[in-house]
Amino acid sequence: MTSFQPAEVPGEAPPADSVSPRDSTPAAPTSVARLNQTIRGFIERWGSVWVEGEITSWNVRAGAVYARLKDLQGDAQISIRIWSSARGRMPADLKVGDHVVACVKADYYVRGGDFTFQVSSMKHVGLGEQLERLERLRAALRAEGLFDPARKKPLPFLPHCIGLITGERSDAEKDVHRNAELRWPQVRFRTEYAAVQGDRCVPETLAALARLDADPEVDVIVIARGGGDPQTLLGFSDERLLRAVAAARTPVVSAIGHENDRPLLDDVADLRASTPTDAAKRVVPDVGEQRAIVAQLRARMATRLSHRIAHDVAQLEQLRSRPVLRTPEHMIRTRTQDVWQLVTRGRELVARRIEQGALRTAELRASLRALSPAATLARGYAIAHTDGGVIVRDAAQAPAGTRLVVTLERGSVAATSTGEVAEGGPHPDPSATSEAGS
Repeated sequence: MTSFQPAEVPGEAPPADSVSPRDSTPAAPTSVARLNQTIRGFIERWGSVWVEGEITSWNVRAGAVYARLKDLQGDAQISIRIWSSARGRMPADLKVGDHVVACVKADYYVRGGDFTFQVSSMKHVGLGEQLERLERLRAALRAEGLFDPARKKPLPFLPHCIGLITGERSDAEKDVHRNAELRWPQVRFRTEYAAVQGDRCVPETLAALARLDADPEVDVIVIARGGGDPQTLLGFSDERLLRAVAAARTPVVSAIGHENDRPLLDDVADLRASTPTDAAKRVVPDVGEQRAIVAQLRARMATRLSHRIAHDVAQLEQLRSRPVLRTPEHMIRTRTQDVWQLVTRGRELVARRIEQGALRTAELRASLRALSPAATLARGYAIAHTDGGVIVRDAAQAPAGTRLVVTLERGSVAATSTGEVAEGGPHPDPSATSEAGS
């Protein structure tokens, strides 16, 4: 921290109304007002100095901001006051925890004896370089595809065990536990504590992430901490941690800071929650909501089932009201006459066909009888044929000695030819030359 100028500048006389130790005695002490005026006179001779420190309090009041700056290496602190006229020239995002440099001038309030410093200028330290480095890292990781929604793993609907990485006895841990248990009382946690800022933040968070990712019972991992200035959240933009989260097999939820805090972990994680409370609401379902959904679905199912049954009953009643089902025997009676008529007609057709067939058969039998050799044989004629079955049509076919078979109307006789007989001559007695026939 830069030191002030000496209280007295050589060659300059003290104020006329000032008091020195030799001017006051027990018999003639000085007044409090004169002492304060003397102190103020010396302080007013000090010039403005630039001082570096961390904002530990920040109280905005009408017309001014009252704050305190703490030394970065020790416990020394100073009180500062920023008038509204000077506040307009400073960054609007100044807050507790910021690392700043300020131009201050000592001021002593005579009436109250209060010592403070007026601030004429204040700015962040190294914030621009850090933001530029983070933007370069953001662009590189986006080019590699680590921010792509397609690579993000979905969260389970109801995790059996939630892994939680947070600071020990932190408000973030209480918020996650309280809100998750309110939504689902049976939820289980496996908590790994790690530093959430400083040099130990990244290595401890990496180790905790590795342990939880290796546990098969852990279904989702939540990395949570409360809000803070960008510098305190730098650990959650570290490239080592970002790549480890991207490579994790278990889905990871980022719940860092408040709504406006956006470390790079939010872009790499599988789900970004605005606060630890929001993470608890996003990770586990609300048992009340799920019961309401189940009740709603059951009611809808019962309603649709009732409508379906009522519809089917109405359809059945409509079918039963039809005449064919109301009096099914009517259909049989109406068809009986049709069947009787068809049977009668069938019988008539069959009888007619039989009669026609009989007449046709008689005609064919008469024609066949007229053409049959039997009729000729009945008139006294006979048929002679050789042993080979050849009918003798010419006398030359049966020379003398030829054995013949003579077929009569009734039976046949065997005979032997005596040769051809002259036309008009006497016929030989067949019995003279015939053999016994059958």
